[in-house]
Amino acid sequence: MIAGKIWGTTEVLLKNEVLEIHRINTKTGGYCSKHHHEHKYNLFYVISGVMEISVWKKDYDLIDVTILDEGDSMIVKPGEQHRFYARVGGEAMEVYWNKTVDSNDIVRESHGGFKPPRT
Repeated sequence: MIAGKIWGTTEVLLKNEVLEIHRINTKTGGYCSKHHHEHKYNLFYVISGVMEISVWKKDYDLIDVTILDEGDSMIVKPGEQHRFYARVGGEAMEVYWNKTVDSNDIVRESHGGFKPPRT
C-alpha cells in the first residue's frame, strides 16, 4: 500500500517483528516531521535525488546535517531526533531495525563458485 504524505509517498515493502523496509518518493522541498524512534535504528539509502538528514545529537549540543546523493546512506540511532529534507526530490529506501543483526549467523553447507558456460 502506498500512503500519501505532504512531502511525497511511502510504501511498506516488508514489515515484521525486527525489520521494516519502506520505499519513499519525495518532492523537491518536502520534509518529514522532526521525530525519533524509541528503539529502532533508521537507515536512509538514496536511490535518486538529494536528501538532507538533520540529526539532533543527544550527547552534545549539535545538529548534525548530512547530505546524501544517489548511492549514499546513513544511520540514525534510536532516541536521536531527526528529520529529512528533499533538496532534490527522488526515491529512497528507509530500513528500520531494533536489534543488532548478526552477520555471522550463516551456516554454510557448501561454498559458492563459478562455472563458465560450455561453448
